[in-house]
Amino acid sequence: MIVLAVLAGGMIGAPARYLVDRAIQARHDSVFPWGTLVVNVAGCAVIGFLLGAERHLGLPPAAFALLGTGLCGGLTTFSTFSYETLRLLEDGAAGEAGLNVVGSLVAGVLLAWLGFLLAGLALAAIPSLRRAGPHPYSWMP
Repeated sequence: MIVLAVLAGGMIGAPARYLVDRAIQARHDSVFPWGTLVVNVAGCAVIGFLLGAERHLGLPPAAFALLGTGLCGGLTTFSTFSYETLRLLEDGAAGEAGLNVVGSLVAGVLLAWLGFLLAGLALAAIPSLRRAGPHPYSWMP
């Protein structure tokens, strides 16, 4: 069952990655891989939200497999990110390559964290979704 959920999510995520990447790149006359950056950081935000939902709302494992492993795994792409960064370096665009690496890392982690927090805010706003136990952000000041 879990493998089928991953497969179904990947069947949506992979074509979505291609279509979003192409649509964004078509709007930029630049060597910078904007499309890959967008799909990767969007996937980070979604996976962060799903992790928060799993922890605080009790998201079922099959739903996480479908949306997290399948959809986000198909949507995001470390191999294309690596290829495009190397291509930028080969083309002498070291600044853009560095911006791609640092920007992807910083934006990706930040958006994953914000997605995680957003899931907790959804929990606070909709008490009927809450799991038993302490509020998820009771550690925050």
